[in-house]
Amino acid sequence: MGHPDHASSSSGALAAGHFGFRRLVLASSSPRRQELLSQLGLVFEVIAPDVPEDLAGMDGPPEAIALSLARRKAMAVAPRVPDALVVAADTIVVVDREILGKPADRQEAASMLRRLAGRDHWVYTGVVVLDPASGREAQAVEATRVVMGAIAPDDLEGYLDTGEALDKAGAYAVQGRAAVFVRRIEGDYFNVVGLPLARLADLLSEFGVRVFG
Repeated sequence: MGHPDHASSSSGALAAGHFGFRRLVLASSSPRRQELLSQLGLVFEVIAPDVPEDLAGMDGPPEAIALSLARRKAMAVAPRVPDALVVAADTIVVVDREILGKPADRQEAASMLRRLAGRDHWVYTGVVVLDPASGREAQAVEATRVVMGAIAPDDLEGYLDTGEALDKAGAYAVQGRAAVFVRRIEGDYFNVVGLPLARLADLLSEFGVRVFG
């Protein structure tokens, strides 16, 4: 799923900011995060962090875990781009106080979706903006409540057949065909997709990068 390093726009990799221009790098291999960041109209590069996505050794509240995972990604990319601002994020799904990561296979994906069906769960995204040159960083966590309806067995199998579930935390893509399972979202929709844009814009503004000049 990883992507080679590349600029997300032909116009270069400088993000417009109130105090000039900063090179902006998204530390992510997620196409969804790339698409969301593009919505802000900022020009950026993508560098996939070479870090494990497992939760081994992680402990504590979900907010702290989401932030720790995001910071791990930012720190992995930062030495490669000392002149840039590095943006990293990580999203986790929590139900019954248990974190659901990306399913290893179809069977695990089915098990996750059965747990989520007919009830609510929480989606947490940790976001980190890091300036490698100064060591300064800004971070935040967004939390969103998602309520799912019942999922009929035939619909579950049909959704698994699409392949959408296998690279998604919690085994579903709210922006994809799993949208038909979601009855209500309380909070930031973009957070559930993988990048809370309003929260990120606030963090970027601390470094002089403005969405609207």
